[in-house]
Amino acid sequence: MSTYISNATLFDGRSVRQNAGVLVADGRIAWAGAHARAPRVARDADQVDGRGKTVSPGLIDCHVHLCFDGSADIAAEARELTDTTAVLRVLRNARRNLEAGVTTVRDLGGWKSSACEVAAAIGRGEVPGSRVLAAGRLLTITGGHGHTLRIAREVDGTVALRTAVREEIRGGAAVIKLVATGGVLTPGITADFTAFTQEELDAAVDEAHSWGRAVAAHAIGPAGILQAARAGVDSVEHGSMLTADGVKVLKELGTFHVPTISAIRGMVEHPDEVPAYAVEKATAIAELARDAFRRSLRAGVKIACGTDAGTPFNPHGNAPVELVRMVEWGMTPLQALRSATTSAAELLRLPEVGVVRPGAVADLVLYDASPLEDIGAITKPALVMQAGAVVAGAAG
Repeated sequence: MSTYISNATLFDGRSVRQNAGVLVADGRIAWAGAHARAPRVARDADQVDGRGKTVSPGLIDCHVHLCFDGSADIAAEARELTDTTAVLRVLRNARRNLEAGVTTVRDLGGWKSSACEVAAAIGRGEVPGSRVLAAGRLLTITGGHGHTLRIAREVDGTVALRTAVREEIRGGAAVIKLVATGGVLTPGITADFTAFTQEELDAAVDEAHSWGRAVAAHAIGPAGILQAARAGVDSVEHGSMLTADGVKVLKELGTFHVPTISAIRGMVEHPDEVPAYAVEKATAIAELARDAFRRSLRAGVKIACGTDAGTPFNPHGNAPVELVRMVEWGMTPLQALRSATTSAAELLRLPEVGVVRPGAVADLVLYDASPLEDIGAITKPALVMQAGAVVAGAAG
């Protein structure tokens, strides 16, 4: 079965074309270009009228936690986790992302191997949901950030870290998550606390890369950010206290910055519902995080969209809202869209998604209004297609 979207504004992941057409066949992009020059076979395809509409690659969220739902008290959610409840939540939240036009997500820490198992089931076509690249458990020092949330593996020392990386990969991890600093959602540890030593980070990154796995580093404090970047991590998650020196290093090394604005906003905007210790820490870094984002943007650091969905008042499917917030903090709509398509795909090492070109996977979203003119339109997808199949909205 083939589908042809006609006369649409096309954002192909890099640039914008007017009066464009996109032909989908066998789950991939068969052709894309000027509608007036569409191939004859497009006439025989199922037709989607794109007049006045905008078509984009499916969005990518580079930082989610599928086993959490985004309730006010994440610690209470964590206490309820079992093998069964975790899998059910991962299934439900992968579907929520998909329906919002987020066709690929990267899970950066969950209950045991639950996200890895669901990722495999989605990949086999057994259950619906966004494509998932999962890290398994995140790796933190003994007593470090995340240890109270039951999604972390506490590990110390270079040898133990290499073993932990290998064992998470054995469990199905497609990416490795290291916790390089303290965090907001763990009581008793400051957000800027520097956790692993340089030697520990170096060993973990070396081991992960030797297995062909990318490494994401939770890093808020400036010293931890520098250590993680120098160790060779592929992305710095949050980066809320990123300094001019840190930006220089990220730019030189080509390290991605995944700012997760929605995580901070979810907490500071609900001070009466989120635990006080988390509100206090989130409030303390909110302005710093905005400054860090703008510093990265000005310097040309590679920025990829990530929400940290699953944290308080940060529900799954929130990547469109993250893009709105990126624009509020200084990006153009085009830059924001690239952060959730081509840039995110580069970070995730997925060259066949996040772009509309012949041969790419046909993950597409159609919007009634143009997010390039009003970024808020990104929150209202009219149609979502995954690998050529309509999974939300209606064609026609």
